[in-house]
Amino acid sequence: MSATTVTGTLPEAIHFRAKGCSLLIDLTEPGIPVILHWGADLGVLGEDGVAAARIAGSAHIPYSCSPNVREPSLLPDARNGWLGRPGLLASRQGRQWAHHFSVTSVDINSVPCTTPGAIETGPGRLRVHSTDHESALELDLDVELHSSGLLRTRAKLTNRGDPLEVQQLHLSLPVPRQASELLDFAGRWGMERIVQRQPFAVGQHLRENRRGNTGVDAAHVLHAIEPGTDFEQGEAWGVHTGWSGNHVHVAEQANTGERLLGGGELLMPGEILLQDGEEYLTPWIYGSYGVGLDQVAHRFHDYLRARPQHVSTPRPVTLNLWEAVYFDHDEPRLLELVDLAADIGIERFVLDDGWFGGRRHARTGLGDWNVSEQAWPQGLHPLVDAVKGHGMQFGLWVEPEMVNLDSDLARANPEWIASARADPPIEQRHQHLLDLTNPRCYKNIKSQLEALLTEYPIDYLKWDHNRDAVEAGSQIRGGTPIGHDQTLAVYRMIDELKSMFPGLEIESCAGGGGRIDLGILERTDRVWVSDCIDPLERQRLMRWTGQLIPPELMGAHVGSPRSHTTGRTHDLSFRGAAALLGHYGVEWDLSSATMNERKSLAGWIATYKQHRALIASGRALRGPDPAEDTWLSGVTAADGSEGLFVISSMAWSATRPSARARLRGLDPARSYNVTPVVPADLPSGLVETAWWSHQGLAIPGSVLQISGLQIPTTHPEQSIVIHVKATTGPDRPRKGADGKQDEDSTDPESPLNASRGSKR
Repeated sequence: MSATTVTGTLPEAIHFRAKGCSLLIDLTEPGIPVILHWGADLGVLGEDGVAAARIAGSAHIPYSCSPNVREPSLLPDARNGWLGRPGLLASRQGRQWAHHFSVTSVDINSVPCTTPGAIETGPGRLRVHSTDHESALELDLDVELHSSGLLRTRAKLTNRGDPLEVQQLHLSLPVPRQASELLDFAGRWGMERIVQRQPFAVGQHLRENRRGNTGVDAAHVLHAIEPGTDFEQGEAWGVHTGWSGNHVHVAEQANTGERLLGGGELLMPGEILLQDGEEYLTPWIYGSYGVGLDQVAHRFHDYLRARPQHVSTPRPVTLNLWEAVYFDHDEPRLLELVDLAADIGIERFVLDDGWFGGRRHARTGLGDWNVSEQAWPQGLHPLVDAVKGHGMQFGLWVEPEMVNLDSDLARANPEWIASARADPPIEQRHQHLLDLTNPRCYKNIKSQLEALLTEYPIDYLKWDHNRDAVEAGSQIRGGTPIGHDQTLAVYRMIDELKSMFPGLEIESCAGGGGRIDLGILERTDRVWVSDCIDPLERQRLMRWTGQLIPPELMGAHVGSPRSHTTGRTHDLSFRGAAALLGHYGVEWDLSSATMNERKSLAGWIATYKQHRALIASGRALRGPDPAEDTWLSGVTAADGSEGLFVISSMAWSATRPSARARLRGLDPARSYNVTPVVPADLPSGLVETAWWSHQGLAIPGSVLQISGLQIPTTHPEQSIVIHVKATTGPDRPRKGADGKQDEDSTDPESPLNASRGSKR
């Protein structure tokens, strides 16, 4: 929406409230708005309350500092006394680099606002239009608080003068002093999202990513937390940069104590050069506040599920063939796998790498998206017809952004290879990045994909990105960096293909879990969590990927008995359970499985189908872990009527034999039938406890939540699955010890349903 210039009075403050969150924004000063409060709901404040909050939160001015110091704004700058990392770095060849914006108009929910004083409202969107006449710049700031309680903000900078180079435009959100620790993630291929925790100290905790995609080592979500915060307790503030290219997450504490979380796009030299009238729009920066890391995650989940394009059909059980056949595409063998897949309940059959061009190995063929006559003399029609004949969907692996030097496309168009110098960048996985900012290259790749999608009834594309985009420049523009425009080109291509082929689903994959962010998820329907399918590693991968996205968007597959990435061997009961709380699938050569193994796998698939509506709509929960090496994960219905829980023995534990599993997200006033879920063989070494009954046992919700279930003993690296379902409808709201009604007793997010060990 365009900003509307308004003359006259502007509001002094705006207080947004949604789902237990408050966002209080101060507009009293002429400069960039300041967030006075982002966190727990403050209730209705009114004019006096807002004024008091402003006074209570005013910056402390240390000795020798300017008396005009203000709290850092959404775009921190030295003009207000902030001497840390600036929000905006832009200049005209070294001139006009100091900026001072003044607010000229305010829109709330797209309506110009000239109401004086403080405005109280629910969820909504604020746009603030500001100008810097001396620097000939305009700035539009969007700030939204969604009904989920999720905050997001972005900026648009417009040049109204001589050419302007933008080096940095990053937004920041304040966090309070009690958030004295940081939690974010690191990783590598096959070991994505390794959690790391450290003190929030003076200076910057800066996470820069120059891979050209989100990155297997991405910060994912950068949190500021209270000491002792875990999944269910402790205040936590998290930020996420919703951008699939080079980006930044940063936490900063000034020597005067102010703490900020923020981020934005990481721009290469000369990448954004604005002519008169041109603009630069930042990615969205998302902020989520909660009590416990689960509640932080739930706000992201609720936001994604509320999108109009969010997946709504039952998530089809997927068979991906990479680890089954690799590059060995033999038509009779693959047709056999189609029959075996249909027999066990597979609903989507995905042909992975090796079907196109000269692609018999990883060194050739990328860029030639025509069906290989050598591997498929009749094209893919026999395979697709067989898949469709069984009522399954058909999917295909593609990597449209990459090229092998040994390909028809590279030989004919070497100038399409992204390079900042005369010689190409170092190879990674025998491939190079294509310059999709080159119109001819973009048109060629898109046309090849269109032809495939037109000839074959393809329901699903596994869209991969297997190398880092280092030294990514445009040869036709003298090697100028393309990171920003390349990311937008990928977004545009996906958007255009999905518009042309309604119903097409696309999975975001990048060497495994290297492109998982809310930018790519605005246009894709699933992410590949990792190339590592080892169920022991998958427990961690699923647990922490879920800090950003809900279960139904996470590809989770049952691998072969011996993991192709780690070499570990696991029972099917452990592999089947590890994938249950995600978008279920299989990555296993079914022809190598015994008849009993396929029968057992069919049982796990049937179990997923029985519970997938709950998994795709319920509230994901992690912990409390019964013991250090025993993890609990689950999902419960929003109304507390049922839940599905997986308890996994990650290692041999001295404390596990006496451990109990406390099941959160249930209604303590209701009774639940508790039933072990055993689709096939029992977990190895299982010693049943008193409640273990395949007919189920009725147990009060209060017992399940507060006292918990004694965990059966198993061998290490085994899982048990428990289903709980309410045996009675919602009772009248229970009464507390004072005889008064507890109105929120059935709300899973209510403090009444938190662990009695919680700090809140």
